[in-house]
Amino acid sequence: MSIKKTSLYATATAATLAVTLTACGGSGSGGNASGGTANKDATVNVGSLYEPQNLDNTAGGGQGVTEALNGNVYEGLFKLTDDGKVDKLLATDYKVSGDGLTYTFTLRDGVKFHSGKALTSEDVKYSLEKVIADDSQSARKNNLQVIKDIATPDARTVKVTLSKKSISFVYNLSYVWIINSQAKNLKTTEDGTGPYQLGKWTRGSALSLDRFPGYWGKAATNKKAVFHYYKDATALNNALLTGAVDVVTSEQSPDALDQFKSNQNYKVNDGDSTTKLLLAFNDKAKPFTDVKVRQAVSSAIDDKKLLESVWGGYGKLIGSMVPPTDPWYEDLTKVNAYDPARAKKLLAEAGYAKGFSFTLDTPNYDPHPTAATFIKSELAKVGVNVKINTITPDEWYTKVYKNHDFSATLQEHVNDRDLVWYGNPDFYWGYDNKQVTQWVEQAEQASSTAEQTELLKKVNRKTAEDAASDWLYLYPQIVVASSKLSGYPLNGLNSQFYVYDIQKKG
Repeated sequence: MSIKKTSLYATATAATLAVTLTACGGSGSGGNASGGTANKDATVNVGSLYEPQNLDNTAGGGQGVTEALNGNVYEGLFKLTDDGKVDKLLATDYKVSGDGLTYTFTLRDGVKFHSGKALTSEDVKYSLEKVIADDSQSARKNNLQVIKDIATPDARTVKVTLSKKSISFVYNLSYVWIINSQAKNLKTTEDGTGPYQLGKWTRGSALSLDRFPGYWGKAATNKKAVFHYYKDATALNNALLTGAVDVVTSEQSPDALDQFKSNQNYKVNDGDSTTKLLLAFNDKAKPFTDVKVRQAVSSAIDDKKLLESVWGGYGKLIGSMVPPTDPWYEDLTKVNAYDPARAKKLLAEAGYAKGFSFTLDTPNYDPHPTAATFIKSELAKVGVNVKINTITPDEWYTKVYKNHDFSATLQEHVNDRDLVWYGNPDFYWGYDNKQVTQWVEQAEQASSTAEQTELLKKVNRKTAEDAASDWLYLYPQIVVASSKLSGYPLNGLNSQFYVYDIQKKG
């Protein structure tokens, strides 16, 4: 699960996807800059609200470190493309044993880290062990704990043995950065193999990436990329209007879009998002232990009205944890749909005819305060009193995620294919359905993607029926860019933003 601003510490399993050979070229890129010639020595200025906490994605670096460094500075054995496919990257080939437990990877030859050291199997072993270490805060730690042993028969061969089958293993490896095993101080420096190396990071302001002359693959199409960080959407939009930045990775102010739509100097792109805004119940704390209470609260909130008030005509209602881009998507918006009369009836059946009170722990950044106020107003109509407790991301992580000390909370989960966390009763929301847990385990050990998909469709429907959480809406993924730009990614898959294919005229 990853969340906005703090990008916390878990995410989903996924299907084994078609794997094809590629270097660093992307797909699903946007912008068709017409006229003029792209400047290969250009500096691309990227505007973002998500500055890294640090530069180590196993140490709580946050959403920002993924956005800036994933694929740009660091690479994996495999790469997740902008359209959700998995391509070979630092691995040129792999074989799987008949029992599905042993994976043997062949590494690409001629790859060097930014420090000049050649990539070897020991670096891959180190990188995998870093992700699953006791102190790791990696989003893939839980998924990759299935690793039982890592052997390095020679410099270009890595042999990984699993404790049990994992149909998602290769997909999950696309999230693991391969790091120089000798690198130090990774919270403030880097040593990856990507098309860029770290230039300068000025905390609170900007992080620059310089084209790496020793890159093994296709060189970045621009000389330099600079991520500029802003505290709010207004400042970010002003930076785009004044030319301080060329592209905004994720527009968070829909009211500001008209000024770009009506201006031929800009292009507004509406891509596919995987970010869900959740009202997450603590399913182990009364009254949310009662499925009827959860169903009632879900039915009492007009998700469509909330989405319209926050995003205007953008975004989608989904009714579950699964966005349309996931293979096991099903439209479940009619399950526990908005129906205040049903909400009152369910509350009465649960023994709360006169309602009840609870505290809603609310992160202090948009859109959570707005959503919390809306939810408070909606639930008051069915007799439920909400006390809003506004907290910082760090407080949220300790209070909610680690200590499970909450009744309900608001949070954004940014990753694709993260439905499976409802199969883990120890996850922060505490949903515990043994049938769901069994389906999730069976799906991960499935022999085919078709079998996995059918099992996870069952999980999707059951968690929706149980109102395990209230999935308020799916964010839009709006990338706004100068018309001088082309080749930028359109979709918000897990917060990554590849800049190496961006071309800038002039």
